[in-house]
Amino acid sequence: MRPVRRVLRGLPVRRRGDKLKDTPMISLTMDGRQVEVQDGQTLLDAAKLLGIEIPTLCHHKAVPPAGACRVCVVEITGGGRPGLVPACAYPAQNGLVIDTHSKAVRNSRRLTLSLLLSRSPETEALQALAKEYGAEPVFAATREPHAEAQGGPGVSSKCILCGLCVRVCAEVIGPSATCFAGRGRGREISTPYKQLSHVCIGCGACAFICPTGAIDPAEFCSHPIEQISNEFNCGYDVRTPIHIPFPQAVPNKPLIDRDNCIHFKTGGCGACKTLCPAGAIDYEMADEIVEEKVGAVIVATGYQLLDPSIYEEYGYGRYPDVVTSLEFERMVSASGPTEGELRRPSNGQPPKTIVFLQCIGSREEQTAGGKPYCSKICCMYTAKHAILYKHKVHDGQAFIFYMDIRSAGKNYEEFVRRVVKEKNATYLRGRVSKVFPRGDKLIVMGADTLSGGQVEIAAEMVVLAPALLPSAGVRDLAQKLRIGYDQHGFLSEAHPKLKPVETNTAGVFLAGCAHSPKDIPDTVAQASAAASKALGLITHSRLTREPTIGIVNQATCNGCFECQPVCAYGAIGPREIRDRRGNLLATVAHINEGLCQGCGACAVTCRSKSIEVQGFRDDQLYAEINAIGPSAPLVATLPSGRNGNGSEK
Repeated sequence: MRPVRRVLRGLPVRRRGDKLKDTPMISLTMDGRQVEVQDGQTLLDAAKLLGIEIPTLCHHKAVPPAGACRVCVVEITGGGRPGLVPACAYPAQNGLVIDTHSKAVRNSRRLTLSLLLSRSPETEALQALAKEYGAEPVFAATREPHAEAQGGPGVSSKCILCGLCVRVCAEVIGPSATCFAGRGRGREISTPYKQLSHVCIGCGACAFICPTGAIDPAEFCSHPIEQISNEFNCGYDVRTPIHIPFPQAVPNKPLIDRDNCIHFKTGGCGACKTLCPAGAIDYEMADEIVEEKVGAVIVATGYQLLDPSIYEEYGYGRYPDVVTSLEFERMVSASGPTEGELRRPSNGQPPKTIVFLQCIGSREEQTAGGKPYCSKICCMYTAKHAILYKHKVHDGQAFIFYMDIRSAGKNYEEFVRRVVKEKNATYLRGRVSKVFPRGDKLIVMGADTLSGGQVEIAAEMVVLAPALLPSAGVRDLAQKLRIGYDQHGFLSEAHPKLKPVETNTAGVFLAGCAHSPKDIPDTVAQASAAASKALGLITHSRLTREPTIGIVNQATCNGCFECQPVCAYGAIGPREIRDRRGNLLATVAHINEGLCQGCGACAVTCRSKSIEVQGFRDDQLYAEINAIGPSAPLVATLPSGRNGNGSEK
């Protein structure tokens, strides 16, 4: 070991992410195959280029190599000093001839694994390697059979003393909360004086990097360790500070959670920047406001779910087995926190009886927080959830409380009937009055209005279908875009029949649940229509517009430009009037005919009455009225849009 360490002090060891653009190439032979690597790379890097498998236990790309476990040894047979060297730490040199699976190499690995296995025979990683190399514990008879731990607090008997946890804490993170203690058979990983560490920041890097799973930082950290809840999986598992928010994210690239990143909290770590082969990590990059000029805007802000905890009778937030439909969806998803296995959050067992409650907050005006409208998608996704439940729990029973089934769609009604006939789901028409625990079950009390009786079901899981609400901040966005919204916060279209995807602001279109609760087919249809409308604006070289636009009387305009800030379309600008000699006579307002939408905001703002909407001048309107005749009866009809409740007037 000592000659190798002396060699390593004189040669640089490259870490991933270092710039190697102008470094010379090194040629060596490994297992009879020629390979070229860059100066500073190790024998292990060369083996990876050739696809040669070399076992390692103490090596990790996040920390500098140490060669402590000696499982990765290879044999130098030519071009250098013959002998066994650790591939993870030995730098590549020109002319080296390496044998990665010679007899000496296999014997050395077998002996090393036998010694490690004597210390930690229950470690799965060692057992797999020992089986491959035929290693057996050499000191099994002398080991204490009932020793629960061979280390300090939080370190189990699976520890093989590779030192990864110590090195990552000291060299990458910074606190040095763990260390080696003792000698010989008493060697162990511990905290100073085997006391709870006050310098540990609870990052969990030691547990993440440990190859045997021997570290539990919660056992030696003096303060509670807070894990980061995974928002996409509704908090049923955890995530890292660097993560992709959800699989369909645009752009589909990782982001750094600055509030939980160790580098931004302590100034330490930086492993991601070191390891990124593309050099894409920039800690100095900050959020910035980007201004773009666009020809159309499609508002698709989506929706959010009503918080069911406002209804205390359902027990959401108090009883772990009461979940929302979105949480249930993540549970049964193959990419979810349980990899598609449906389990009760309380005990991890599959629920044999499940109750679905529909219209939680929808079509409810009597209670605070309730919404009078139908969320439209609850009936169908509850039927889908009942089918998914039967696929996961074949001997389970599903009950569904509903007000009435609204399955208006192609083959929707047939789908609901299939749930009843094929999956034996029980539909109960009525509302639930209370959900409360009794033993390890949840008692659901409700009414069956068809039979006129009370129903009490002992369920193991309750799934709520909460109302759909407009996304947070949609009202502020509507004010910025100058588009209308109803009393519930859903954005209003220009006309429900003639312009269902357009708004009162030209060039701004609606799609999806920003307009109202919608299922996927309706959302796709409206989004396609909005995209078509937007493309119609920006793909043509010439636009055909209505002639009802604003016009400026340049003779009376005094150039105050009070009309300019009120124009929502930026259609008003200055125009200079010059004489034949080029002398400036006046600067007046000018309306761009391609941008003006004829809203009339500028006309009512102009103090000198120099702006009028073409075709709607006062004398034109009076002439139309007088043309009818002074003795003819006159009926004036004014369009008034919609009532306050959303219905047409």
